[in-house]
Amino acid sequence: MTSTRDRPAAAKFRAMHESGCFVLPNPWDIGTAIYLERLGFKALATTSAGFAFSHGKSDGAVARDEMLDHIREIAETTSLPVNADFMAGYADEPEGIAANVRLCLATGVAGLSIEDNTGRTDSPLYEKQLAVERIRAARAAIDTSKTGVVLTGRCEAWLVHDPDPLHTALERLAAYDEAGADCLYAPGVSNPAEIAQIVKTVAPKPVNVLVSGFNHQLSVSQLADLGVRRISVGSGLALAAWGAFLRAAQDIKTNGTFNLLADNAPSADLNDVFREKS
Repeated sequence: MTSTRDRPAAAKFRAMHESGCFVLPNPWDIGTAIYLERLGFKALATTSAGFAFSHGKSDGAVARDEMLDHIREIAETTSLPVNADFMAGYADEPEGIAANVRLCLATGVAGLSIEDNTGRTDSPLYEKQLAVERIRAARAAIDTSKTGVVLTGRCEAWLVHDPDPLHTALERLAAYDEAGADCLYAPGVSNPAEIAQIVKTVAPKPVNVLVSGFNHQLSVSQLADLGVRRISVGSGLALAAWGAFLRAAQDIKTNGTFNLLADNAPSADLNDVFREKS
């Protein structure tokens, strides 16, 4: 196992994956990171979409250096381990992945993910062997750093509407496991039987499951019973905030009423949270 002497947060984060099941919520700015730590969560993860929306950009439109600055900001805000949603690593070839992973490691993260989504409609997933080499390059960069940062290999089959997402995910996640990923993740899977099959295929490596609007009916205990070790919500919390904002703003514009503001968070409570932090 890689030494974690230089990154205590990474050692803590790695240990969290060894047994049980934990929720990894996704803040999108300093304030939400502070609040999630205050609630008692044990680790956090960035969200590419949540951050992009907060800057008036679509998911995937945030440049590498801007994303690195954001990841660093979250890592420096909290005492908790932070996992970086590093998208596809901002490079196609393994050499570029290795270089960018080194930049991401310098932000102070305890974990990071590399996905196989090309962002291209004609070929939405990287060719399998190239995708494996990209994970292998990320693994080598982490090992050389001796930080012990947790590497998550992501297969985006469900999100790119692959014609046979389960087959594709099982095949690729097993290959990413062999290439050195510490945790495996196929965002979009929602069928309990399929989740259990993914867990069995990559065992004993831990599996992350995304809970969002499409599979919100699955509880922490149900996912734990399926063998899931880590649960993230991606842009779910950011979208919940956007949902409340959109409904209230539209109500004001359309109906001229302010009824939905009755559900607002008390500003006094937020002042207390952030006053304690400062």
